[in-house]
Amino acid sequence: MTKIFVLDTNVILHEPRAPMRFDDNDVVLPIYVIEELDRFKRDMSELGRNAREFSRWLDQLRLTGSLTDGVPLASGGKLRVAFLPSRDVPEGLFATPNEYDNLILATAMAQRDAHGDRKVVFVTQDTNLRIRADAVGLHAEDYDPGEVQMSELYVGHREVVVQPEDLQLAFEGGLALDLPGLFANEYLLLRDALRENHTALARYDADSGKARALPKRRELASGLTPRNKEQAFALDLLLDDDIKLVTLVGKAGTGKTLLALAAGLHKVTHESVYQRLLVSRPIFPLGRDIGFLPGTVEEKLDPWMKPIYDNVDFLLGLSGQRASNPQGRRGTASIDSLMEMGVLEIEPLTYIRGRSIPNQFLLVDEAQNLTPHEVKTILTRAGEGTKVVFTGDPYQIDNPYVDTTNNGLVHLVGKFKGQAIAGTVTLTRGERSALAELSANLL
Repeated sequence: MTKIFVLDTNVILHEPRAPMRFDDNDVVLPIYVIEELDRFKRDMSELGRNAREFSRWLDQLRLTGSLTDGVPLASGGKLRVAFLPSRDVPEGLFATPNEYDNLILATAMAQRDAHGDRKVVFVTQDTNLRIRADAVGLHAEDYDPGEVQMSELYVGHREVVVQPEDLQLAFEGGLALDLPGLFANEYLLLRDALRENHTALARYDADSGKARALPKRRELASGLTPRNKEQAFALDLLLDDDIKLVTLVGKAGTGKTLLALAAGLHKVTHESVYQRLLVSRPIFPLGRDIGFLPGTVEEKLDPWMKPIYDNVDFLLGLSGQRASNPQGRRGTASIDSLMEMGVLEIEPLTYIRGRSIPNQFLLVDEAQNLTPHEVKTILTRAGEGTKVVFTGDPYQIDNPYVDTTNNGLVHLVGKFKGQAIAGTVTLTRGERSALAELSANLL
């Protein structure tokens, strides 16, 4: 027998087409959810866009039937809008000042009482509301069809023990591998079965079914070279023009942003593969925000983009000029000159919607703060010849509407796993400093 799923407001705000995700089961939308969504319709954030998109979709859906009786969905189930005969809810639900939480929970309870022969499931991303639902005898579940547990996240590389002669094949024409679960562009540490310290780094080519040893990369124009195997894997992806999407996942200090910036500047300034290095990042503060900032758009963005300036500054080798710089920002003149020449552009993701970005090296930093929909918006901006790189640490999230399992970065890793034009690497070893590495591990 089919189930009945009652949706909370945050489910719709997370994914406007969520009612389509429940197969042939019935979906019930409390009318109080629509009232709550009305409060977001003028919001210019992602939540406001999702609220408006859902309202338009529901308005079109109601033309095909009665929302009270149930409108057929393409998934095979029905969508109904339900409400309470009055706003009198069970007395025990008044423990919270949020009236809408009470009304939505009471609607779910009413559906359970009215359909005793069917399982009623209350779906919400609100942890406390799930606890309250359980306390009143409702079966409650979290919502996230794209949820990826961090323990199951595809890391992009593995170790394989091979025979001594196989190592030579990897360097010559490629080592044929028939291992279960190998994905396109997955990296391998090939280890000699007889001599453990005899190894080779390789990448799996799904078309030929062979693992080919990585070529010896020349030093980047910045002088940067990889310090460990994961950085070598990442740099190989970043410098391969056939790979159009790169995701670099790792804790603070592993070199994700620095490697991406170094590769982007190298490709733009020395190989002229791309017209511009475009760097963008979401604007979320760490801790309490300092409020509105004065000045021009560039001046307002300066505090948010400091990490990018620091990395570019390091790559340009200008860290020793701080004392002679009266403004106190190292390498400002050279960074500004790169921007004036059109080589480097730095902007917030706020302005990326509606753009078309052809022939550019696009770096999106701190991507763990993005929603899956925002990631889709960014990727659909990529024009012909553009390479897109996402970097981030899923354990350092400042966006209150995503977590380690449903943010845009891990969603992207899971969805593009095995695609020929995409690759991912998880970096684990911190290289910023001994203190930074120890802090990341202990704290």
